[in-house]
Amino acid sequence: MGRAFEFRKARKMKRWSKMAKTFTRIGKDIVMAVKDGGPDPDTNSRLRQIMQNAKAANMPKDNVLRAIKKASSKDTANYEEMSLEGYAVHGVAVFVDCASNNNNRTVADVRSCFSKCDGAMGTNGSLEFIFDRKGVFTLNPENINMDVEELEMELIDGGLEELEVDEEAITIYCEYTDFNNMQMKLEEIGTEIMNSELQRIPNNFKTISAEQSEKVLKLLDFLEENDDVQQVFHNMELTEEILIAMDSE
Repeated sequence: MGRAFEFRKARKMKRWSKMAKTFTRIGKDIVMAVKDGGPDPDTNSRLRQIMQNAKAANMPKDNVLRAIKKASSKDTANYEEMSLEGYAVHGVAVFVDCASNNNNRTVADVRSCFSKCDGAMGTNGSLEFIFDRKGVFTLNPENINMDVEELEMELIDGGLEELEVDEEAITIYCEYTDFNNMQMKLEEIGTEIMNSELQRIPNNFKTISAEQSEKVLKLLDFLEENDDVQQVFHNMELTEEILIAMDSE
């Protein structure tokens, strides 16, 4: 019982840690959105989008409202968005999107993460050819009041590139430059958005073994634990072998 209890406790602590990190990231997004477009979600589409994401992440509404109020204060410092790039061990490309109030600290911290795991930072723009930046929207199929073919036709004007359907969600992809257009189009047709974000999607993948992936996964964990890091993208092929190794942690 002792070992089983400790295992369950460790898994629960890991989930709590991940949830806390998600709330922190959303909080930063709220600050940047409010500083840029004001505290009213009716007139600030970016804030409206972040509030949708907060709901999907089960962030308490009181926390969201407090974050908006705090962001409205002149005493609350804004964050600057920045992207850092590098290679993990075995040539896996890693793209790190950050939001920081101290760029020098952020660069030093990210470089340290790479160094600890035998990786190396690259120059800005060196990995642009490996990743395509896309707008990604997730919809609940149960809340769609039209069939998929009709939805697809409606979203062409919003910049639709691809639409994927499974039992749990409908996922929509567009160019990142069409992100706002797609959000407005989805709102126009009365579709509830579960989640929306900009993602860097690899256009080619690096295949390595589960054993080789250990240091790569360690680097990704280090980066995601950093308070200045908002999102981490990589081009490592998540083979079944690697997924099993990840699930057993």
